[in-house]
Amino acid sequence: MLFEIGEELRKERKRRKISQEKMAKDLEMSRTTISQIETGTVQEIGVRKLIRMLEYLNLEFRVRPAGAPPTLDELRGEK
Repeated sequence: MLFEIGEELRKERKRRKISQEKMAKDLEMSRTTISQIETGTVQEIGVRKLIRMLEYLNLEFRVRPAGAPPTLDELRGEK
């Protein structure tokens, strides 16, 4: 799951043409931490760090029951 979250963060950061260095500086985090989160190799990540990254990229985190079918909005977003 961390890998999937990190992958989405990386995709959005690259889509916005923001370097890891800039994002790290703006969020007062290390570039290594950003890289580890994006690649899913981070051992532990604090919720606050994750939320700051999501907000910085204008993304949101949703929680839903495991195995639930995708919503119509999620299906539309896959195209």
